[in-house]
Amino acid sequence: MISSFLLQIETVDQNSTGVKDVPLWEIIGASSQGFGLIINIILALMLGYVIFIFVERFLALRKATKEDQGFINRIKDYIINNKIDSAKDYCSSSKSPSARMIEKGISRLGRPMETISASIENAAKLEILRLEQRLSFLATAAGAAPMIGFLGTTVGMVMVFIDLQNATSLELKIIAPGIMTAMITTVAGLIVGIISYVGYNFLVAKIGKVVYQMENDALDFMDLLHEPGK
Repeated sequence: MISSFLLQIETVDQNSTGVKDVPLWEIIGASSQGFGLIINIILALMLGYVIFIFVERFLALRKATKEDQGFINRIKDYIINNKIDSAKDYCSSSKSPSARMIEKGISRLGRPMETISASIENAAKLEILRLEQRLSFLATAAGAAPMIGFLGTTVGMVMVFIDLQNATSLELKIIAPGIMTAMITTVAGLIVGIISYVGYNFLVAKIGKVVYQMENDALDFMDLLHEPGK
């Protein structure tokens, strides 16, 4: 008797909820109607480009931070022994921003210190611009993506009111597409915005480390030139 009662309760619980599991792609498809489709396409393209920029810049910065151990010491040895061409070749063989910056300074040896310092500073600015390529899009996407998502929310709610106005009876299936558009576009916009924001700040921190290393190398190089007998 008890077992039959428990079985009856289980049957009632399963049938009373009436909840149906809906796959994610069906939810996205339901939200991609009319203007909602345009919003979702824009956000999908933004997300793809944001991921591309992050991966590409991460790999570029990872390569930039790989500087040869004792780089400045080897440059010092070459200059002390008057092997200027060897110093240039050594800088050319390295892929780090510091090496390209120091190479520019070596090419100006024999000129006034102000000229050498200015050439190094200009080369450093160019290297920093290279490191920051396409990074501005991440900052733009971090702010624009949520606003685009909120635009989809507004459009979705307008769709709900239009459907309600034209409906003869209040049914959930009538207002569901508009609500789906409002919610999914908001979620998509926030996801793109969060990924862009976190990625931007992460890459900026990595660039800061590279710039710090470049400044140290530039100071060491200029101190080398200011040593007596140089």
